[in-house]
Amino acid sequence: MTPARRFLWAIAIIVALVLLIAIIWRLAGERMIRIAMTPGIDFAESVQAPPPDYGQMASWLSRPGVPNDPARWTPAGYSPAPRPAAAVFFVSPTAFLQRGRWNAPLDDPETNARLEKFARLQASAFNGVAEIWIPRTRQATFGTFLNDSADADRALALAYADTERAFDQFLAAIPADQPIILAGHSQGARHILHLLRARGEPIRDRLVAVYAVGWPVALPADTDALGLPGCTRAEQAGCILSWQSWAADGDIASAMKAMRQVKTLSGKPVGEARMLCTNPLSGAATAAPPEANAGALFGEALQPKRVGAACASSGLLLIDPPPSDIGPYVMPGGNYHVYDFGLFWANIRADVEARLSAFGAARQPAEPAG
Repeated sequence: MTPARRFLWAIAIIVALVLLIAIIWRLAGERMIRIAMTPGIDFAESVQAPPPDYGQMASWLSRPGVPNDPARWTPAGYSPAPRPAAAVFFVSPTAFLQRGRWNAPLDDPETNARLEKFARLQASAFNGVAEIWIPRTRQATFGTFLNDSADADRALALAYADTERAFDQFLAAIPADQPIILAGHSQGARHILHLLRARGEPIRDRLVAVYAVGWPVALPADTDALGLPGCTRAEQAGCILSWQSWAADGDIASAMKAMRQVKTLSGKPVGEARMLCTNPLSGAATAAPPEANAGALFGEALQPKRVGAACASSGLLLIDPPPSDIGPYVMPGGNYHVYDFGLFWANIRADVEARLSAFGAARQPAEPAG
């Protein structure tokens, strides 16, 4: 066989292998990811770190007094409030990606580095008006969300129990009349919703808003269960905001297939229910062009007018144009989940300020007539 013929055969074999891999991935990609990321042991056999002591500063990623607090970071042109009027209880998204155990230890360097990055690029949006509290929790590993099993439920329950204990310490530490904002992303948003259902009633008159981002909020099942409406206008207080960012030209069918399997607060799948969608560019469900975007985080620098957004009838937030240079963590099919906050950082900051202002105005006593 001549060198040229051998070269052509090699090219043909490579092409055939690429096509075969593509076919296998299309048919079984989701299953392969599930196998690769789900812990290979039973929850009962999984090593668990001791419960964090939230009376200790070390059990908090961010709170007043934490040295080098990552949530106090701001991009150029912004700074944290010197005398914050509100307090934010923020629960982090999933940063633990290992499959050797179901719940994160508190001393894993890679996990903690991710948590600090999330605090800088997500929770920092609130530091213009609020002090930020972020507990370190034994959060469930990423693979928990790839299967519907009793072990996955137990892992989430353990992570939520830490969240609830941290929240109790948070309430005990802040002034009794201080306005409160609840916020979280992805797994953190899930815990925030469950926390609101379990602990929301005593703080209802102090609640500015709930930012449950990157997690489906089913309408009306979840909002009815929480006794709070979805936000329908800018500068509205006492309501819930939620969005999930997806490229307008992405694989929406696959996105919806995954969303329909997520459990609501009742434990039933979202199914065909519409999801709450708040466009952070408008503060409501109305569409907004890129010109309305005051600044998206590309790395750690804000770039205005790069991304517009509109709520689809399904409840997904469709972004247009979808930026190809925002970072390396855009997921397959146009899923911008990792950038739910970063895409709209400056607008979220302004939204928080406006809702706190509206909350404060509503608490002012009425002027006497005449």
